[in-house]
Amino acid sequence: MHPCLNVDEILRLLACELVASKAQATAVALASCCRSFEDPVLDALWETQDQLTPLLKCFPHDVWKEDEGFVSQPVPFIFCARNHLIWKTFKRIPTKGEWIDFRKHARRMRKLTLDTSGDSVTPGTLFALQFRTAGEPFLPRLKSFECEEATEAFIPFISLFLSSKTIWIKIAFAEDSPTVMVASMIARLSTLCPDMERITLNDLPRDAAVTEAVSEMLIACNQDTLRWFCVDSPLTEEAREVVFRLPNLSELWTVVQGHTLLPPVTLPNLTLIDLEYDDHFDWLQGFRVMALGKLEEVLFSSQSDQIGDLLGEFERAVLTTSIPSTLLTFRFTPSCSWNPNYRSLLPFTQLRDLMIGFSCDGGCSSRVDDNLITDLVRAMPKLELLRLGGPPCEIPSGVTAKGLIALASGCHHLSDLRIHFQTTSLVQAATNRETSPSSEGKTAVRRQDSALRDLDVGEIPIPEGKELVVTMGLLQIFPNLLNVTFAGSSWRSVAENITLFKRIGTFVHDTSEVHPLYLYPL
Repeated sequence: MHPCLNVDEILRLLACELVASKAQATAVALASCCRSFEDPVLDALWETQDQLTPLLKCFPHDVWKEDEGFVSQPVPFIFCARNHLIWKTFKRIPTKGEWIDFRKHARRMRKLTLDTSGDSVTPGTLFALQFRTAGEPFLPRLKSFECEEATEAFIPFISLFLSSKTIWIKIAFAEDSPTVMVASMIARLSTLCPDMERITLNDLPRDAAVTEAVSEMLIACNQDTLRWFCVDSPLTEEAREVVFRLPNLSELWTVVQGHTLLPPVTLPNLTLIDLEYDDHFDWLQGFRVMALGKLEEVLFSSQSDQIGDLLGEFERAVLTTSIPSTLLTFRFTPSCSWNPNYRSLLPFTQLRDLMIGFSCDGGCSSRVDDNLITDLVRAMPKLELLRLGGPPCEIPSGVTAKGLIALASGCHHLSDLRIHFQTTSLVQAATNRETSPSSEGKTAVRRQDSALRDLDVGEIPIPEGKELVVTMGLLQIFPNLLNVTFAGSSWRSVAENITLFKRIGTFVHDTSEVHPLYLYPL
């Protein structure tokens, strides 16, 4: 064997590359014929798992019954221990040697992602494992644990997978999870995993017991190691004081209720903040004194029926801070219709991602026009994603061809767009070209200027029989357009036309400039 293959780091790099390239059969063959490759290959194969079933299959076949590749409900085995009947969900108790072989694979796992709705491992199986491994971690080297839907039956066994080595935890709880059970599990996290770096808890019951458990967990954990705290729960006043002073925190998601004022904030390494609030935004005043030199993403969501001038309040709160020069993403998701004041966002000139939600239920809520789009283009030329409102409604409103061309020529990196616009303006532009082909006083849009690939059109109406004209107009403005997301049936023809034109290369040969549509002086 070549001397280079005596270096463990090289062997592990080769094993990881083989597994990453889905050449598992080759990796297994190497491990089978060369002892030097055995540990590196097995570590790479077992490092990341999205089910528990493959690990349980390491037991001999006569321990578990198999049905179409899943572990089915075994025949219960009962034995007496200290005068208590313990139901063991094995067909038979594994021998000591079988447990040793099993744990050789279990200790190799570093990341486990479970979806309890898709994994047929029963609670009885988990109880048996928990009983057998009492006093020692089941997965002693697991660093990352994720559970997509922690059900009532599964929550008591979450602690089975955690240990002092676990530093990343993400758990989404099933609907109607028992509050006491959830709170009890959360309260143990800081003891089971004292050096957590990332903790994400979704879909928590809104209850005082859960709030208290989350807050105590935060206070008790190692505050120097915590870098990611994303928990769908309010915090106690004491816990808020802690979370807004974590020295190494980079991402924060929390819930603010009522007339809550944020404490003094010192988060020098924070890059993302995600706040959910209900009726009031008094907490915005806390941004005036925030030390947030690295903040790049701001995500707000509200359950209030009255939004008010949130964007204006946010602008006034942060205008004297460093946030306008560092902010790259701003998203706000309301739960009701409202009329945003978009011009409050114009000072944030570095934005790449801008998403403001509103609903057209009960009538069109869009107030986006060509003038607003022109102002946004001038202020935010680096935009890559722009979504104003939900999927556009069937009311013919919004920007015209002029606004679309301004986006194409002014925001060269824009790849994802959702706004209300008028298809009639595209038809009218084509008609004007035919009747008045002169381009004097107008600037042609260069094809390569636009990077737009994804366009959400919702139910925007198209004049009857003008689908091809709209297709041509969109492709002339956005020559790299690939995907159109729509709800109205008339857009199906447009999406199919775009796919067809891309296949036959109609718009590939001449990339110098666009002839039919022109940029009006802004």
